[in-house]
Amino acid sequence: MGYETARQLASLGMHVIIAGNEKEEGAAAARRIKEEGRERKAEFVYIDLTSLKSVRNFAQAFKQRRLPLHVLVNNAGTMMVPESNTEDGFEFHFELNYLGHFLLTNLLLDTLKKSGRGGCCSRIINMSSATHYAGVMHMDDLNRRICYSSHGAYSQSKLALVLFTYYLQEQMMAGGFPLIANAVDPGMVDTALYDNLWSLAQAMKKPVAKILFRTPAEGASISVYAAAASEMEGVGGCYLYNGEKRQSSPSSYDSELQAELWKKSCELVGL
Repeated sequence: MGYETARQLASLGMHVIIAGNEKEEGAAAARRIKEEGRERKAEFVYIDLTSLKSVRNFAQAFKQRRLPLHVLVNNAGTMMVPESNTEDGFEFHFELNYLGHFLLTNLLLDTLKKSGRGGCCSRIINMSSATHYAGVMHMDDLNRRICYSSHGAYSQSKLALVLFTYYLQEQMMAGGFPLIANAVDPGMVDTALYDNLWSLAQAMKKPVAKILFRTPAEGASISVYAAAASEMEGVGGCYLYNGEKRQSSPSSYDSELQAELWKKSCELVGL
């Protein structure tokens, strides 16, 4: 879905930087996009969102190039992996799906602010999921040490992204910055995200996916809509599904929880 997002944004004339941890796959993706048309600009740059050091290195290298940044799509994610920790000691879903994106966004925030202008805001798109409705923020146990559930860890990370989106949007509005943030839900998309389902569920998923799941291109369309649609100009703090604004979970609108998560996240990443 990340590839399709990059491909569609490049087709709109954007210079796209694909950031990921699969070097060969990422470089090949950039080549394919450029081969579709001479005017298409795409490149791959390595980042490992399960490593805060890697995130900092990526942000530093990007800023040294002094490029503008008009759109940031926080698309990376994993789902239902067995209990494990990253090299930084965080629960895997929590750092890959949320905390790495939190740090990356904050490190690039000044560039995003400077790149936007009145009538042409920079845009941040955070990839959430309908599973956030089942999410519960365990603020005293964000790494799920006490009682681990892969579904619980995944849904918590997706709720965290929505809370992050809303709090960031409030900050940008209060500061009068030409920058908006939105959360998007791509629906059920036929990607490798489901590879960690247990074998019987995987077997059942294959025939169902062809009928009910969206293709990666269809799933990517919601991110592209949030990133480029003229009707979204200046519109932030939304949860988007099928190109429409939807109500996210009740807990996602809890301003105290938003602020608490923001403060805790800053402490965890050293901001």
